[in-house]
Amino acid sequence: MIEMWEPAYAEKQLIWGTEPTASAVIASDYFARMGVKDVLIPGVGYGRNAKGFLSHGMSVTGIEISDSAIKLARSQLALQFPIFHGSVTDMPFDNKLYDGIFCYGLIYLLNPAGRAKLIQDCWQQLAPGGCMIFTVISKTAPMYGQGVKLGDDWFERGPGLQMVYYDAASVEREFGAHGMVEFSEIDEAMPGGGTFPFFNVVCKKPL
Repeated sequence: MIEMWEPAYAEKQLIWGTEPTASAVIASDYFARMGVKDVLIPGVGYGRNAKGFLSHGMSVTGIEISDSAIKLARSQLALQFPIFHGSVTDMPFDNKLYDGIFCYGLIYLLNPAGRAKLIQDCWQQLAPGGCMIFTVISKTAPMYGQGVKLGDDWFERGPGLQMVYYDAASVEREFGAHGMVEFSEIDEAMPGGGTFPFFNVVCKKPL
């Protein structure tokens, strides 16, 4: 999450529900098979996506700019793992290397420089042999092309809401230099029903 979501937390509370996304469930199972112990979640929100990793016995650290979201994680989901209060654009918040990093959404809300920095910062905090997974929205989403065009597949859909949409070429372009080993399509449930198409991008760091 980034700054624009702050008012939504106060108004809508747990609009996305309390269960992990399909991507987070897949990522937590994947990390478990990989033997991951320590997970970093940039843009952790109110923590629903952390639950799958915690259920596998992994330790979790989050980064979240919204104070309201952090309060919801504590009060509504009773989550007590460490959460750095700040923007992912200010990473790193510690010197620790994590063997798993999971970033759902978020990156497609950043500008090109912000996206490049987030990927690089995550790569820098990924331990040798570790894995990072990003979930990004596909160009086949129904709102693709809506709003003011800012660049290639990048649109401002409203005040403070900028989104970039991905296809196979742009996934390779942005993640290929950071150990990308695979990506796959996945449909994610939306509030009110229906699904939107996403890609799960898996990157691994050599030992």
